[in-house]
Amino acid sequence: MSSRTRRQYIRRAQQSNGGTAAIRGAQQVAGSVERAVRTAAMPLRRATFPLRAPTVPRGVEVPSEPSRLGPNYDTEWARSPVARAARGLIVEGPLRLAVSTVASPTITGLDRLADLERADEPTPVIFTPNHHSHIDTGLMIRAIPALWRRELIVAAAADYFFDAHWKAALSALSLNAIPIDRDATSRATADQLRDLIADGHSLIIYPEGGRSPDGWGQEFKGGAAYLSARTGAPVVPVFLDGTGEIYGKGASRLRRGRTKVVFGSPLVQRDDENTRRFNARIQAAVTRLGDEALTDYWTASQRAADGSSPSLSGPDHGGWRRQWQLGERRRLSTAGIRRRRARRWPDLG
Repeated sequence: MSSRTRRQYIRRAQQSNGGTAAIRGAQQVAGSVERAVRTAAMPLRRATFPLRAPTVPRGVEVPSEPSRLGPNYDTEWARSPVARAARGLIVEGPLRLAVSTVASPTITGLDRLADLERADEPTPVIFTPNHHSHIDTGLMIRAIPALWRRELIVAAAADYFFDAHWKAALSALSLNAIPIDRDATSRATADQLRDLIADGHSLIIYPEGGRSPDGWGQEFKGGAAYLSARTGAPVVPVFLDGTGEIYGKGASRLRRGRTKVVFGSPLVQRDDENTRRFNARIQAAVTRLGDEALTDYWTASQRAADGSSPSLSGPDHGGWRRQWQLGERRRLSTAGIRRRRARRWPDLG
């Protein structure tokens, strides 16, 4: 072995020994830190409740904590002065601009609310529009007069708008939304809505319970009729036209278009009515407004008088005939997309 090779071998051995020494030193330091942490935590290991979680006997199943989302989400914070001021800026700024740009609404029937507006004190009302799109709520907030818009709450589906913390916070802040179980409204939720209406808040509730799956309406549920009978607040039927074509259920993108909002005359439960009959009368009123949106007031009134108003739920038969009649109904409407696509018939030779 040459002298040069010998020197290189010695140098590598020294470097290897130095690296091993460094590793051993790091291990000793880590061991010292670990022993110090164990010594400091020793009193905590001997500590009992409440410094540490209580023990659970064997065979005992601890119930899980109830979820704070869905119907259990607390929206009280959204009605604080700071939240109300922020919501006012959202509603009168970005929301109004977005609805006007995307939906271009035409609003009719506000004269039917004149008697309520002239009351000495603002009368809380329950607005019951049909439901075809997520933009319906923004459109309603845009169309409702300022007298009720300032104290307006929205009944929103708990399983959709309140299934995540960010969605729940956004819905409560921007829309003043209340989570509602679409299948069965709880007694606590009904009491909360009753108390809010008694405090002067008005309510938007969709009697269909959800968006239309195929463009036609659905049977009304009795929540609005029940709340009106329980609180004395009048029900204002509303028909929304054109929102389903702009962004209906299952749509992949938003399309600009025209919409129409038709307000009806306020309804209150009669002495000889139960909740079921009152709910049927609310549905008939919205049906008449839908006919008025396609024709005119006189024609819709005549059809409603003789019971021949076109049904919001569409024909009984299904398949292509149901979709065809939906297309014919939309063709009569002045709402919907701005540039209608022409039907292209197949070339049969």
